[in-house]
Amino acid sequence: MSSLIDDLQNPSALPDPTPHVTLVQTHISMVFMGAEYVYKVKKPVDFGFLDFSSLEKRHRYCEQEVRLNQRLSEGVYLGVLPVTLFEGRYRIGGNPDEAVDWAVRMKRIPEACLMKSLYERGELRDSHLEATAKLLARFHREAERSPDIDDFGTWQRFKINTDENFAQTEAFVGQTLDRETYEGIRGWTNGFYRANGPLFEKRVQQGRIRDCHGDLHMEHICFLDPVAAIDCIEFNDRFRYSDTLADIAFLLMDLEFQGGRDLAARLWEIYADLAGETGMERLLSFYKVYRAYVRGKVIGFQLQDENIDSEIKEEALQTARRYFTLARSYIERTADD
Repeated sequence: MSSLIDDLQNPSALPDPTPHVTLVQTHISMVFMGAEYVYKVKKPVDFGFLDFSSLEKRHRYCEQEVRLNQRLSEGVYLGVLPVTLFEGRYRIGGNPDEAVDWAVRMKRIPEACLMKSLYERGELRDSHLEATAKLLARFHREAERSPDIDDFGTWQRFKINTDENFAQTEAFVGQTLDRETYEGIRGWTNGFYRANGPLFEKRVQQGRIRDCHGDLHMEHICFLDPVAAIDCIEFNDRFRYSDTLADIAFLLMDLEFQGGRDLAARLWEIYADLAGETGMERLLSFYKVYRAYVRGKVIGFQLQDENIDSEIKEEALQTARRYFTLARSYIERTADD
């Protein structure tokens, strides 16, 4: 029986000529990488916070992915193409009325230009941090704001996210995190809401709640011309509608996860100056804990994916543990301050 995941690794199944196809999988997508173009097909999964279970939903979220990401990445997201069957095999292209699935078509971004790659080569410079800070400060200043979006900045609304995280990771206690870490982070998070409710309201009043990116880690910052950010959250408005501080916190956290604490401090210094942020370090730490926990959670989901082999799962297990350990370390560091 023909398999989409097998068929689309054949170069002849793609609409743009390529000598080879490389498959990269995440917990929510299959990414078929040709020489110049990339095709992302969403998996038919339903995690509650994300629902790609129907063809109609996958089509809608493909369209939304292109629209939203064009805000931060000029010329990278090119459109949505149908996945169709031709002579019993899957291909990308064909009659949209005969679509059995959908794919986002993108320009392939050289891995060497990603922030994570530059950092690993020891080539991440102040000029890169300045370009990133300028892009994000401008984006956050211009991003959509409305009364409905403002509501997502209240502590009661944001608590939905953290409550969901704890519910969805409880089954992983003993695998990706231990019980002490789980209970410690949950208790600290809920205590932060009780002690800092007015601070969340102040951020709303200052107009800091925007339609953000939602997934700003190092592999999503691309030093093209101009610098770009890719792969924003398209599948759940709740994860994009947030304090701009929560958005930049993700990137700062990921830099620190990789060992670039000094670079993260410098990026925050430049961004804070451009964005007019002062006295927000305590709230920033809260959002770093949240972002590290989210990263540990979603990477841990790979352990339940039957399409991912055991070696990759073991790597995911170790990476998820490190993110949860980082989340706990932020809390310990805050207690010491």
